[in-house]
Amino acid sequence: MEKDLRQQKTTIIKIALFGPESTGKTTLAKQLADYYETEWVPEFARDYLQEKWEENQHICTADDMMPIAYGQTALENEKLAAANKYLFCDTNLMVTKVFSEVYYGFCDPLLNEAALEHDYDLFFLTDIDVPWEKDDIRDTPEGRETVFSVFKQTLIDTKKPFITLSGDKESRLAKATAIVDALNNFKEKGLSSQDFVEIYNHGIPFENILKQLKIFKKGIAKSNLISPATINNGILSLSETDFEEKASFFDHQKEKLKIKKFVPASGAATRMFKFLSAFLNDFDIEKETINAYLNRKKDKELAIFIIGMDKFPFFEEVHQKLKEIYPDFENLERDYKNYYFIKLLLSPDYYNSANKPKAVLPFHLYKTHIANPIEEHLNECVHYATSKSVSNLHFTVSEIHQDLFEKAVDEVREKIEKPSGTKININYSYQNKSTDSINVDAKNKIVRSADGNLVFRPGGHGALIENLNNLDSDIIFIKNIDNVIQNHIDQITLYKKALGGILIAVQQKVFGYLSAIEKNEIYENNIQEIVDFLVQKLNIKMTKDFNKFTFENKIAKIKDLLDRPIRVCGMVKNEGEPGGGPFWVMNEKGETSLQIVETSQVDLANKKQLEILEEATHFNPVDLVCGIKNYKGEKFDLKQFVDQKSGFIVEKSVEGKPVKSYELPGLWNGSMANWLTVFVAVPLITFNPVKTVNDLLKPAHQPQ
Repeated sequence: MEKDLRQQKTTIIKIALFGPESTGKTTLAKQLADYYETEWVPEFARDYLQEKWEENQHICTADDMMPIAYGQTALENEKLAAANKYLFCDTNLMVTKVFSEVYYGFCDPLLNEAALEHDYDLFFLTDIDVPWEKDDIRDTPEGRETVFSVFKQTLIDTKKPFITLSGDKESRLAKATAIVDALNNFKEKGLSSQDFVEIYNHGIPFENILKQLKIFKKGIAKSNLISPATINNGILSLSETDFEEKASFFDHQKEKLKIKKFVPASGAATRMFKFLSAFLNDFDIEKETINAYLNRKKDKELAIFIIGMDKFPFFEEVHQKLKEIYPDFENLERDYKNYYFIKLLLSPDYYNSANKPKAVLPFHLYKTHIANPIEEHLNECVHYATSKSVSNLHFTVSEIHQDLFEKAVDEVREKIEKPSGTKININYSYQNKSTDSINVDAKNKIVRSADGNLVFRPGGHGALIENLNNLDSDIIFIKNIDNVIQNHIDQITLYKKALGGILIAVQQKVFGYLSAIEKNEIYENNIQEIVDFLVQKLNIKMTKDFNKFTFENKIAKIKDLLDRPIRVCGMVKNEGEPGGGPFWVMNEKGETSLQIVETSQVDLANKKQLEILEEATHFNPVDLVCGIKNYKGEKFDLKQFVDQKSGFIVEKSVEGKPVKSYELPGLWNGSMANWLTVFVAVPLITFNPVKTVNDLLKPAHQPQ
């Protein structure tokens, strides 16, 4: 036998089956070779040791390791020459190395070096969830878990790209072929096996990554604005009496319905304190006065913060803590007092405000206590999202923050439930990591961290359409975590209930028409009534050739237009807040519809589009009421109504370097693009976001 451990170079994709004995490696190698019509490399040791056993009943010893290694290498090189695109290796030198170390306590240096150098595009680590089968040369089944853990740790320690395969032989084959096909696509795009495994372990579907790379290269088409939605042209205007009537209608209907409030609350409050973090990073109290810093940086936000400092709900607590830490605090110069206040507020050892979720931060100072957004949302929930004395509240959270949420809920639940006579059910969900994005640089090359790993970024609030899709409720109120107000709960309740009443009324009409269609109770003379409802109440633009359709085709078209989830969205007057607004938009099929459009979706270089954007009279405060069930009471699959082409390319930074990331179509933008939509003008009092900490100084967040 030729004593050569060198692996032949190749462009063939090589997959190594790796794992303890009797874990299905041979079966899978044969299956994969048959599936791809190529070669597979048998286990040289099997025939070698079987022959040894049959000759003299001798079992494997340490002296057999090197002959096995030479034989396995030669067999792999031989099969490689006849392989077609792929080669599947039942075993490899890494297996021999592990067995040598496990059974004999050492590994020949030549074997060890070759095992580490031998290159495979991917290792399939075969799990021990299959029955152990006895034969002449196999050891006992005892200790399989320990041996498996050694195999797995070896791959980790040697930084080999691997994926664990579990299940029966049919499910393993299906999983393996899907992985091999995806790996081939990745290789063709120039990605490494390590990239591939990182993406697999993160849970992102491979096709999503390939789609993202294509989007980065080609860009995303901007929205085609036709005109802003305005009062009586896409936005419904109601009198105070109208709002009261709609709210009363909601109250009469709600006991028959399952109602929930949905609050996107993921992530930390980093941006809320961004200007304070920048100040601490760039300011030296020993070398500069705060006034000099303000002039140097032209930092108006910091100036406002310092001037209004004693009006923040957290001022007194932080101030008292400072006096504990610094006994002579009251005698310090004003600059030192302000500097230490900001430092303590953000310090990880004390308040750590920028790294906590907004939901648990102090927002409102009442006579008896300080309330955070969680308390305000619970209080709102019992006022308008209650049916049969039960209120349901759902928070989307970061997994690392759930304990903080639960603690904050426990502190206030009883004092809200008891006087209201309402039981509050609260549940949580996380943004699915499978919706995350990779990052690329200006040349669309994948960005990696300093340690060489891929950098993933959450796919934006559009990912929450999956969370919304998992809820089982008739009516869902949606409101952002930071959009709360101090006092005025009765006014907030009125407008939220009114939006709910509008939704229920529209829903009843839609359900009535769809039920009639199903029962064949719609006739030619009913068509115009339904068309008028679509145009006048749901702002649907009918195609010009609709009247030329046959009766059957008209019915089919009407059913398609009506059988959709419904959203009623509050809109406030535009007062310059950054974000989205209501517009008439034309899609690539020439269809015009009402949409909530973000500024980033508009081609600002196009003069006409910019003019339309600037003509907007209203703003989207994320004040929605949704109906997610059809006329039969069945849940819609909300993912079927997403405009997949309306995502965003956003500019971020990784380790100080600019990168591009992809965000999914926004939850109330592209993710609801194909819903039935009603926009309603609501008063500004309903919109009180806290984007920066200074927003807490606005009247809506100050004691009355």
